[in-house]
Amino acid sequence: MSKEITSRATDYSQWYNDLILKGELADYSAVRGCMVIKPYGFALWEHMRDALDKMFKDTGHVNAYFPLFVPKSLFEAEEKNAEGFAKECAIVTHYRLKADPAKPGKLMVDPEAKLEEELVIRPTSEAIIWNTYKDWIQSYRDLPILVNQWANVVRWEMRTRLFLRTAEFLWQEGHTAHATKQEAIEEAEKMLHVYADFAENWMAVPVIKGVKSANERFAGAEDTYCIEALMQDGKALQAGTSHFLGQNFAKAFDVKFSDKENKLEYVWATSWGVSTRLIGALVMAHSDDQGLILPPRIAPTQVVIVPIYKGDEQKAQIDARVQAIMSELKALGIRVKYDDNDNARPGWKFAEYEMKGVPVRLAIGARDLEKNVVEVARRDTKEKNVVSLDGIAGYVNNLLTEIQQFMFDKAKAYRDANITPANSWEEFEKLLDEKGGFISAHWDGTPETEEAIKEKTKATIRCIPLDNPQEEGKCIFSGKPSVQRVLFARAY
Repeated sequence: MSKEITSRATDYSQWYNDLILKGELADYSAVRGCMVIKPYGFALWEHMRDALDKMFKDTGHVNAYFPLFVPKSLFEAEEKNAEGFAKECAIVTHYRLKADPAKPGKLMVDPEAKLEEELVIRPTSEAIIWNTYKDWIQSYRDLPILVNQWANVVRWEMRTRLFLRTAEFLWQEGHTAHATKQEAIEEAEKMLHVYADFAENWMAVPVIKGVKSANERFAGAEDTYCIEALMQDGKALQAGTSHFLGQNFAKAFDVKFSDKENKLEYVWATSWGVSTRLIGALVMAHSDDQGLILPPRIAPTQVVIVPIYKGDEQKAQIDARVQAIMSELKALGIRVKYDDNDNARPGWKFAEYEMKGVPVRLAIGARDLEKNVVEVARRDTKEKNVVSLDGIAGYVNNLLTEIQQFMFDKAKAYRDANITPANSWEEFEKLLDEKGGFISAHWDGTPETEEAIKEKTKATIRCIPLDNPQEEGKCIFSGKPSVQRVLFARAY
């Protein structure tokens, strides 16, 4: 495969695909709309998953696993949720194949193996989980239930893009049950802040925390909280959501508990999730025309060391010194790789690790050993420095911290420069077409106006920011009174 990358300015969509494929994060599969996550991409997901999993457990959650299949009757129990996902459902109707008598060597569905009840392949797990919670919950003593599962889901998307939108993807979904409305709302808000913490401090992606409009809420939720990120092409990307489900699912599945006064009450619920879509966000928020740029905290390899030598004698000397360096780096918890493969030249290796977004590269040759120095190159700025080998581990450790912060600061400066107020419809349309980004504008609060704006411009209300300042004004579209600005954008 050619390593040439389409530039962002030429074709942003193709640039993104090039980075995913040539950076060896994922590949297309034989199943339409599905992807193969390659080892390098899965290593990235593992680091993200492990960091999030610790954050969940630190906030009192435990992991469990629920079935992939949801009986259709259970899926239908909460009407809004069923309606919201109906168009994306894959359904299992039969459980056996048999030889096709009309086509030797081919198989056909066995008509006698029809399921008594059709099974939905989970697009989300509220139905199967709340049907289970009915057996787990009898008393207030059984609450709260703070459960998360790491799983795959299937949503039959018609237009797919690697990581951003695929028919099957990996994610986590938290499903919690509470005795009071306030406790459930606090849980939904808490998890929103966990997601924002992860996005900003691990992914180096700045996000805006907010609430979705009624039109954009999760199907079956009373409120949806979200984190919204801005990509380099000026489009928004929903990076995570946390839902206050009220008592909708408890009522649909008759999940009640005896409170302290021995009265029967319906349980209050939340659900929340992020997916492998975060890898797409990571790529689009940071990378450049030479390849991926990965934040050190979740990069599969944080440091690569490339030897430059002639002959076995020089190689043996470099090997000995590098082993000592690697021991020092590993002692600090740094993920380091020594690429002494003699099948490729150093220049090819430099380009390869630049493509893969490895944060720091060390190049060391025989002359460097004599001078007790090493060349240190950082991926984000392409800056190179010759540094003493004395204390190199500490230097690299500090550099990784500096890169992590620099990447966040750069992305935040871009995001902040692309939040623009619009005070008229003409200004709104012009900003959308010429600048993009988040547009802060007055909205009259009606779903009709929101839908009309979406139809005319393909821009949606990304969120109503938390602690949004109240400000009287006129809706940019209808001219009706408005009490606050909201953030619009075109989005993935």
